[in-house]
Amino acid sequence: MLRIYGVILEMLVLLRPVLEEIGHKDRELEDQGRRASQSVLLNAAEGSAGIGRSRVARYATSLGSMRETRACLDVALAFGYIGPLAPELHDKIEQITGTLVVLTAPMRRVG
Repeated sequence: MLRIYGVILEMLVLLRPVLEEIGHKDRELEDQGRRASQSVLLNAAEGSAGIGRSRVARYATSLGSMRETRACLDVALAFGYIGPLAPELHDKIEQITGTLVVLTAPMRRVG
């Protein structure tokens, strides 16, 4: 299993109360953020068991879900549902995104 898997789990733990806070103002945005953040972990796990293009495609889906999660947080911040992210959560999001960008590099070279 990828080392980033544990970091994604840690992010989900930190993200849970933020999503709950968003849900007090916008249940649909909370749901979208929850589904997107779950997809980050699930697709990273699936990718770690894949081979070749399948592996990279799952990592690309995980990256897309990470970016969607971040966009949900950006919307919530812009609408005043939440305040700035805790530095630890922000750092984990950046680390996960960076790692997934590296893992999807073979797809960008091929395509």
